Amino acid sequence: MVRMKIKRTYIFFLIPLFISLSLFSTHFVATKAFCNGDDNKEVVINAIVNFLKDKQVRLSDDRLSRMANTLYDECRLYDLDYRFVLAIIKVESNFRHNVTSRDGSKGLMQIKPSLAKMIAKSKGLEFKGSKELLEPDNNIRIGTHHISKLVEDFESLHEVLFAYNAGAKKAKGKLFKDNEPNGPFTKKVLKEYHQNISILPEP
Repeated sequence: MVRMKIKRTYIFFLIPLFISLSLFSTHFVATKAFCNGDDNKEVVINAIVNFLKDKQVRLSDDRLSRMANTLYDECRLYDLDYRFVLAIIKVESNFRHNVTSRDGSKGLMQIKPSLAKMIAKSKGLEFKGSKELLEPDNNIRIGTHHISKLVEDFESLHEVLFAYNAGAKKAKGKLFKDNEPNGPFTKKVLKEYHQNISILPEP
C-alpha cells in the first residue's frame, strides 16, 4: 500500500475532518497509521476488495484478495495510509494493472523500470524485468517503498506528490517555500484521497 525527514512526523492527517479542512494547506500534519493493529485488518481488507470491485478492476477474486492484502501489509510497513495509495493508483492507472504509458512507466502505480530496478536492489530483491511491474503485488511493493522515501525527503504532501509525478531529482532542484506545487496531478490525488476517506475505514 509516513515519516518526515527531520522530525519524523507522519504525512497523513489525524482525523478525516481535519483532512477535509487541510486539503488546500501547504504543510504536513502528524498522524497515526494502522493504530488498530491486526484486529482491524480483516475489515480493511474486505473494504478494499469491495472498493476494487466497485471500480471494476478486472482481476479474479483470489487476485483481488492478494492485492488488498499486499496493499494493507506494505502500507502498514511504511506507515502509509492505504487510502492515499489507492488515490495515486486511481489517478495513475485507473486501477489497470497491465497499462504502460508512453514514457515506459508500468502498472497500477506507473513505475518506471529503471526506478524499480534501483528500489529492488536497495531492498535486496531480484528484479527480473519490466514485466514484473504488470503484476499488481510487485507494483504495489515497489510503489509504496518509493512513496515512503519521498516522504522522508520532502516536507509537505504537495511536494511528495510533485516528486512522485515529476521525479525526485527534478523536485529536489526546486525551492518551493511558500509557493508549494499544486498542479493537476496533486489536485486529482487529493480529491480522490478525500473521497476514499469518506467511504473506506481507517487503517
